[in-house]
This record gives sequence, structure tokens and C-alpha cells, in this order.
Amino acid sequence: MEVLLSGLVGIFFAAAFYLLMSKHIVRMLLGVAILGNAVNLLLFTAGRLTREVPPIIAEGSSELASGAANPLPQALILTAIVISFSFFCFLLVLAYRGYQELKTDDTDEMRVAEPENDPLPPMGY
Repeated sequence: MEVLLSGLVGIFFAAAFYLLMSKHIVRMLLGVAILGNAVNLLLFTAGRLTREVPPIIAEGSSELASGAANPLPQALILTAIVISFSFFCFLLVLAYRGYQELKTDDTDEMRVAEPENDPLPPMGY
């Protein structure tokens, strides 16, 4: 099972990096969303996948039973889901405002700080 999920994590990371290298903001946002899911799946896979023994400490014991899933990655995933969703919403608002102001989602056309027709700065002093 872990081998299949590891392959899926690799596919998610590859798709996310491919989308992040695009010139269009919408594709970049999809890449960020897929990257967040890839990281969550990586943490989930790293925490051992077992259904037989739940990660609950039995009464009268001070440690988990052997073979139990590690509860720390599960807690990290819950936190990462909230953080990645809020980060995605923030980027979505930034992309929307950028589109409203500049009327494009192409990053090459969004270069307001470097207009194409401006003269070059002096090259020597």
C-alpha cells in the first residue's frame, strides 16, 4: 500500500511543479493546491498505514501498542490542511485583484515595475 501511495505522491509533486512553472496565474494556483495535497499525502504515508491497531493508548498503559499508527503525522496533516487552504485562499484573492487591476493573468504581461518602452538605466558612472 505504501508503494502505491509513494508513487501517487511522486505524481502529485511532478504535476504540481509542472503547473507552478506556468506563466498563467490560474495554473500556478492549481499547482499550489496540488502541492499542498502532495505534502499531506507524504506526511500520511510517512506515518505508517495500519488499520489493525488504532493510535490510542490503552488504559493502564503509558505507550502505544506495537504496530500502531503514529498519531503525530495525523495531527500534522490536520494542521497542514488548514494552513494550505488559507494560503490558497490568500493567493486566490491576490490573483483576482491582480487580474482586476491589470486585465490579464499572464505573468509576463504583469510586469508593471519593468515597462517595455522605458529607456534603459545608465550602464556606467
